[in-house]
Amino acid sequence: MPTFPAPETGILLTHFIVSEDIARSRDFYADVLGGEVVSACEPAIVALANSWIIMNTGGGPTDDKPTVTLTAPDPNTISSFLNIRVANIQEVYDDWSSKGAQFLTPPIDRGAELRCYLRDPDGHLIEVGQANLAVLEELRSRRSADAAVDSGTNEATP
Repeated sequence: MPTFPAPETGILLTHFIVSEDIARSRDFYADVLGGEVVSACEPAIVALANSWIIMNTGGGPTDDKPTVTLTAPDPNTISSFLNIRVANIQEVYDDWSSKGAQFLTPPIDRGAELRCYLRDPDGHLIEVGQANLAVLEELRSRRSADAAVDSGTNEATP
């Protein structure tokens, strides 16, 4: 079982989400996306890949965030989202769909990546993406060739 996300040195990135039903969200991140429950109670914590998802209820301002209210998202207005990078997007899409995930679309080829989106039970948007290594390699090769041409034309002449 993963340990509680408390680094001994440096930093550790976690993602906090406001949930209207913590058990439902915890089960989604564990059972559908394949995470491992670290803490089942409030706040619930699920280790997912090399990160942690922390789920808790919303609420009004506190003394350390005096003007901030935490609420579940409006599903049509998003200011941030979880981005999960995968090795095989079709495999993940098929697996998570079979477990009840409802994607907005199937994976779409966007050139440098294939990607699709789904929502968790509270409406938080999740992007799933796979790098298109052939396209990225071609872009790198072009940049290297362009850099070589540029450096050849900009050399000082003795």
